[in-house]
Amino acid sequence: MKLAILSREPKLYSTTRLVEAAEQRGHEAVVLDHLHCNLVLEKGQPGIIYEGQKLEGFDAIIPRIGASVTFYGCAVVRQFEMMKVRTAVESQAIVRSRDKLRSMQILARAGVGMPKTAFTNYSDEVPAMIQQVGGAPVIIKLLEGTQGLGVVLAESAKAAQSVIEAFHNLKARIIVQEFIAESKGADLRAFVVNGEVVGAMKRQGKEGEFRSNLHRGGSGTLVKLSRAEKAAALLATKALGLGIAGVDMLQSKRGPLVLEVNSSPGLEGIEKATGLNIAGKIIEYTEQLSQKKKSKAKAAKSAAPGAMPDSQPD
Repeated sequence: MKLAILSREPKLYSTTRLVEAAEQRGHEAVVLDHLHCNLVLEKGQPGIIYEGQKLEGFDAIIPRIGASVTFYGCAVVRQFEMMKVRTAVESQAIVRSRDKLRSMQILARAGVGMPKTAFTNYSDEVPAMIQQVGGAPVIIKLLEGTQGLGVVLAESAKAAQSVIEAFHNLKARIIVQEFIAESKGADLRAFVVNGEVVGAMKRQGKEGEFRSNLHRGGSGTLVKLSRAEKAAALLATKALGLGIAGVDMLQSKRGPLVLEVNSSPGLEGIEKATGLNIAGKIIEYTEQLSQKKKSKAKAAKSAAPGAMPDSQPD
């Protein structure tokens, strides 16, 4: 199998592990910077030019699209899809997951538990928003924030109003979310591949920090998920149509509450916390996608008018 890993950083842990896992299973793995891909649009002949050469012969791709380049990255993934190349994460699923408000609407519709959340465009609705999520303290999040950036804990209604009004004055879109005190600065990350939870860790924020992100100094440890937590992670992933996902959840008195579903979850934290070969699971899944493509192509060829059967009876 010839595999392309779409990543801007070939030396990142996640990228190098995917290349390593692919090569260990006998595949050719190529790292492509999606921002350097030029898309050629022509009736019946979509193409991609990379460093002056037309990309051909790929069986599958694994997108590692950063949040800051979602638009162009998804355009590249979509172009591969038009070229009939299988992708471990579909372009439309990435788009859904990256829009925090849209993804939460989808999850709510699917019946996924989550913290109470409110959204408005108007500063004069702030007091009502705070009350709608249960009152202060509240969490205020930028819709475009990642890795714990753009997330604020407002201890009082007055502080929340000041922060929200400041964001609105900057024309920044935000959501207001209830604060789950019993989580005590910790959350769960479930790593899902092809409809199966292949690893999970508990992330604990450093002392005095309510955010548990490893990028903010948090620590990760192996954890065994409850049946309800596994079900929530799988339901959230399925609702967004993701083949690969990192599902972040809080443990609460009313069960697991999904915070976010990441379409390009990092491998370093989960592999080091669990000791599991998560990269290998992703490659196995990609192999299955490639095999499905070949099986469909073979079936279509056999069904073509005038096609000869693979074998003849004696």
